[in-house]
Amino acid sequence: MVKHQDNYLVQLDGLRFIAVGLVLWDHWMPEPHALPLGKLGVNLFFVLSGFLIARILLSSKDKNYGKEGGLGAYLKKFYIRRTIRIFPIYYLSLIVLWLLNDPSVRGKEGWQFLYASNIYIVLKNTWLGVTDHFWSLAVEEQFYIFFPLLIFFIPRRHILTFFSVLIVFSVVLRGYFLYTHQPWYVSYVTMPTALDAFGVGALMAYAQLYYRPIFEKIFTNRWYLGGSFVALAVVFILSKQQTLSGISQDNNFYIALWERFFASIFFMFLIGGAIIGYNGWFKWFLEHPVSNYLGKISYGLYVYHNFVYNHYHSPASHPTVRLFNKLDRTFPNFENMHLEQFIILFLVTTLVASISWFLIEKPINNLKDKYAP
Repeated sequence: MVKHQDNYLVQLDGLRFIAVGLVLWDHWMPEPHALPLGKLGVNLFFVLSGFLIARILLSSKDKNYGKEGGLGAYLKKFYIRRTIRIFPIYYLSLIVLWLLNDPSVRGKEGWQFLYASNIYIVLKNTWLGVTDHFWSLAVEEQFYIFFPLLIFFIPRRHILTFFSVLIVFSVVLRGYFLYTHQPWYVSYVTMPTALDAFGVGALMAYAQLYYRPIFEKIFTNRWYLGGSFVALAVVFILSKQQTLSGISQDNNFYIALWERFFASIFFMFLIGGAIIGYNGWFKWFLEHPVSNYLGKISYGLYVYHNFVYNHYHSPASHPTVRLFNKLDRTFPNFENMHLEQFIILFLVTTLVASISWFLIEKPINNLKDKYAP
């Protein structure tokens, strides 16, 4: 397995870069998109999170279970480390937007500050604005509420059953929402309907920790990766056929039930291959210093990208909109140069995320070993 020091899996940073790149491409390139790249990017993050969080919790449980104060030590370490990593730039963004009187935060402070923006979207049947993408961060935080406790108290012999139940429950719930004619985004943004992605990742963690030979046998076999890709492609084809036949996104059987599930299976094998270690050109890409760096700052790229530019919500006074208007006056047909626009937006967002990483995130992140060793 390809690692750096401290059991760090280097190729996973390359996958983080791919995940955030898919989201940025989906949000900044003109619609309609042939593939739901943004959904796929978020789903890759969810599966990866399920793997990493489950691995951390299972290892911590092995060290603390049965010891005096074990539960406290287990929860303290997990929540302090998650808080230090996630909270600073999330709340900084909300505070800045609140001060700027942004409508996605003003009047919705409770929803936003309690990581409940996805619940707001469902209950109010509306999106928020420039903080629309925070729904996925809300899903992650809601997942963190119950998952650590269940991991600690469920006996190891039942953990695989628990992960499997999460997966089945998630698919069944999406089926229920489809049957009751809920809008498509109800299945998309609610935490329980994303549990198959987290559950698949958690299964990987269990196998890597306790069944290493089986894990290596499965994830070194590239036929599984290829087969899962074909299965996902079939789902996309069938989904497209339903769309062309006039079936709305709200009633598309393949989008509602199977898109996230088969994407999660594909990403499971993709991530598993990165844990083992890819060779050739993919190894070069995933381990390239640029990919590695962009993967490290992927959280900042994701948080800030909608603030750098949002096609639907950035006002005429926004610096990026003013820049694009100036470039459009200077260069003929710039408004149709979508790739060039994407590159500019990506470079600006990378600059913002880099400043955030070195001035805010990295210094605060270094406190993890002090307060939660």
